[in-house]
Amino acid sequence: MPSLPKPRLRRSARARVDAGLAGPASTEPNVEVVEGPGLRWINIERPGPVDRAWLEEHFEFHALDYEDVASRNQRPKIDEYDDYLFIVLYFPVFDKTVGRLNAAELDMFVGPDFLITLPNTPIPPVEYLFERCRSSDEVRANLLSKGSGYLLYKIVDDAFDYCFPMLRKMGNKLERIEEEIFEGRGEEIVRDISNAKQEIINFRKIIRPQRAVLRDLERTKQRYIADDLEIYFDDINDASERIWDMLENYKEVVEALEDTNESVISHRVNEVLKVLTAFSVVILPLTLLASLFGMNVEFPFHTGVGAFWAIIGVMVAALTGMVAYFRRRGFL
Repeated sequence: MPSLPKPRLRRSARARVDAGLAGPASTEPNVEVVEGPGLRWINIERPGPVDRAWLEEHFEFHALDYEDVASRNQRPKIDEYDDYLFIVLYFPVFDKTVGRLNAAELDMFVGPDFLITLPNTPIPPVEYLFERCRSSDEVRANLLSKGSGYLLYKIVDDAFDYCFPMLRKMGNKLERIEEEIFEGRGEEIVRDISNAKQEIINFRKIIRPQRAVLRDLERTKQRYIADDLEIYFDDINDASERIWDMLENYKEVVEALEDTNESVISHRVNEVLKVLTAFSVVILPLTLLASLFGMNVEFPFHTGVGAFWAIIGVMVAALTGMVAYFRRRGFL
């Protein structure tokens, strides 16, 4: 990658503009800053043109990185420069308005004395960590005193830890679907299974491309983290692999549930068809007898009243015999 001048920040500039005061039409950048011993955490949520202009004014990052911040079609990646790292990661966030998982993009600039986070949509664990860091001197000193590499680890680790409650909810949903399959709601379960499969697919689409990026992150972490803290990034890889293993397991489970549900529906249809077929076969000889004696022709005993009761007796005997036979064979 090209060698660029060291990023600079004008300390005389306004450090923070409250998000609630900076409306959509505001010309003030939505910049929040937390400072500690030798490190600044700058958070810009949903960066717009004004925020990007603020970044370009105060930092000398590569022009392609600014384009990537403005774009919403980036793949997870790490761009390594002489003086900083540019990282793009995605994390699943549940959107209550539409009731499904969406991918939240988190762009980060990491340097020796600064870390800039630019989420394109609110990411709860990042928001919570920033608020804790801003409101608590103890937390701020603990996070910012160990360098930008450790802060990067905490942000990524908390974001991955946030995935596990969502995965547990998905697992509980699959268990509920499994119980309801055998309660006679097979047709309704089809939609639940489809929704569960869509959630798993969306989750996998978010996590899969980042596995290689996390390996690159582990390789480049030495630039901004102390030697005794290197093991922390192994924990991120472990969390990512656990998430992927759970998604693989859920994928197999939901496919098995789909096959089971289809088998249950098919079995119930076969049971209905078996009963209807048995009744059709039982009634067939009765219909044949009624048709024969209902013809408008002369036949033996057609003038006697006893012939009617004889025919009825034959029909009842045939009906009783066939029902008994089918019950003994388990058809009814």
